Amino acid sequence: MAKSTRGKKSAPKMEKPDGAVPNRKEYDGELKKLHVELIKLQQWVQASGAKICIVFEGRDGAGKGGTIKAITERVSPRVFRVVALPAPTEREKTQMYIQRYLPHLPAGGEVVIFDRSWYNRAGVERVMGFCTDAQVKAFLKVIPAVEKAIVDSGVILVKYWLEVSEDEQTRRLMARVDDGRKIWKLSPMDMKSYSRWYDYSRARDDMIQASDTAWAPWYVAHSDNKRRARLNIISHLLNLIPYKDVPREKIKFPKRQKRGGYRESNYTFKEIPERF
Repeated sequence: MAKSTRGKKSAPKMEKPDGAVPNRKEYDGELKKLHVELIKLQQWVQASGAKICIVFEGRDGAGKGGTIKAITERVSPRVFRVVALPAPTEREKTQMYIQRYLPHLPAGGEVVIFDRSWYNRAGVERVMGFCTDAQVKAFLKVIPAVEKAIVDSGVILVKYWLEVSEDEQTRRLMARVDDGRKIWKLSPMDMKSYSRWYDYSRARDDMIQASDTAWAPWYVAHSDNKRRARLNIISHLLNLIPYKDVPREKIKFPKRQKRGGYRESNYTFKEIPERF
């Protein structure tokens, strides 16, 4: 696997993928291989003190949460940290806009994944009228310089936009209505924003064109096929970061201690019912 493409200066134009969706067995097999590489990345991050920040943006229902889960399900939460901030408090509304995000940036030996980020200002806040046009323009003007400062501080910054078609978005949002596992994902804001497809398209276009820089490019992933999107994104991420295998000592389990007179307790422990 090639380890780095960080020399590229602009995001590649990605065509919509075609072909069959991987079946479950194929998907699980490929994901297992990628998980092994993510563990290698984790070990390298810890050993090298690297700082990695991954930003996920995209339309409602585009699969950001599922992709983040696929990345993080086998790694340590003490190294890979997911940040999904709620709506700003009254105090935070009076701060410099980017201020509440800065404390969550990675320190050495950390990977921080933003499930939506400072780009809320250019997306949902703009479309839903939570900020003024002047505030959006000011944000888009300064954010390249802010991200340049982040990158110059040693952070590897990777930005993904997940794009889903109108029909697939509708299908996914409607599927949440009667699914008790997903109903929490269907917020009143989702319902209000659903009708504003082209407002979001305009916001996306302006955002990417203003902030797609050599030091922090945007990468677009078409996610109508969730499995393909997850595999493609993780593979792409691994190729962006110049991680290396970290040598480790051969694992040898020590002998267990002897009983030493220990006897099982007579205490009646409160055990959970075995219903399954």
